[in-house]
Amino acid sequence: MSETVTIAVDAIGGDAGASVVLPGVEAALAADTDLAVLLCGPADVVEPFAAAHDRCEAVVCTEEIAMGEHPAQAVRKKKDSSIVVGCRKVKEGAADGFFSAGSTGAVMSAGTLMIGRIRGVKRPALCTVLPAPSQKVLLCDCGANADCKPEYLLQFGQMASIYAEKVMGIAQPRVALLNIGSEEAKGSALAQEAHALLAAHLPTFVGNGEGTDVLSGRFDVFVADGFTGNVCLKTIEGTAGALMGALKGVFKKNALTMLAAALVKGGLSGLKQSLSADSVGAAPLLGVKGACTVGHGSSNETAIKNGVLTTAAIARAHVSDLIAQEVQPKSA
Repeated sequence: MSETVTIAVDAIGGDAGASVVLPGVEAALAADTDLAVLLCGPADVVEPFAAAHDRCEAVVCTEEIAMGEHPAQAVRKKKDSSIVVGCRKVKEGAADGFFSAGSTGAVMSAGTLMIGRIRGVKRPALCTVLPAPSQKVLLCDCGANADCKPEYLLQFGQMASIYAEKVMGIAQPRVALLNIGSEEAKGSALAQEAHALLAAHLPTFVGNGEGTDVLSGRFDVFVADGFTGNVCLKTIEGTAGALMGALKGVFKKNALTMLAAALVKGGLSGLKQSLSADSVGAAPLLGVKGACTVGHGSSNETAIKNGVLTTAAIARAHVSDLIAQEVQPKSA
C-alpha cells in the first residue's frame, strides 16, 4: 500500500478549464486509491463534483487568475483565487501538493510566495521531462529564472538529480550542463563558472552537453538557465509538432501512402505518444516547501490525470525534504 497523500487541484486552470480538469481528477482518483483531492474553484464547479466522488473535498474560491494577468500582481491581489488558495492549503499542511494547468507565472509566484522557498535554495527552478523518443530526459530550469548566477545552476543540478532519482526512477542520473560545446572551457562566463561548480560539488555531473545531445540518450538531466532552457524546450516541442504534421501530410498524399500509413499505424501512434508531454502532465517547481506543479494550458483529460498523479508521486517521494537536506548544509 502506498502512502496516502492529499493534492490540491485548480479546478478551473487551463484553456479548457473544468471541462477537462474534472474528468482528469476523476481518472486520477480511480487510478490511485490512496489519493485524496482538495478541489479548488467556484462553488458550482467543485461542490457537485465533490459530492459525487469519495476522497474529494470542495474548496470554494471566489476569484480566478486569468492567463493574461500579471502573475505576481494577480497573486497578491486575488487572495481567494483557486491558485493562491491551493498553494495556501500546502503551506497550512492541509495538502501535500498543488497542481494547476493555469497560468505558469501565477503558479510559480504563488508557490514561491505562499508555500515558500526551502531554506538555502537561492531560486526555485521549473523542470520538465522532455518529449524524447529514446528515454526520459529532465531539463532544469525550463523558464523560471531567465537571469542566473553559477551557484543557481549548481542548485538546479542538485535538485534535478534528486527528482530524477526519486520520481523518475533513474539511479545515478547523468547530469550535463547545456552548452555550445563539450569542452569545459566552452561557452559564456556563466557556463564556464557553472561547469566548475558542478564538477566540484555534484558527483553525478558528467560535463557539457550540446543541443544535439539533448534527445540522444547520452544524459539523463540537462541543467540550464531558464532562458536557454525555455528556448530549448519550445524548440523541441515545435519540432515534434512540425514533424508529426509533416508525416501526416506525406501519408495522406495518395492511396499508396495511405496504405503505408495503415501498415505502420501502431508504430506512428507510439512515436506520437513518446513525443507528447501528456504522459507526465506536470512540471514541478523545485525548491519550494512541498510538491507544486504546473501543467500545459492546453492539457487534455489524460494530461490532467497524469499531472495530478505526478504531483502525488513527488509528495510521496518527499522531494522537498531531500532537497532541504542537500542544500541546507551548504548554506550554513
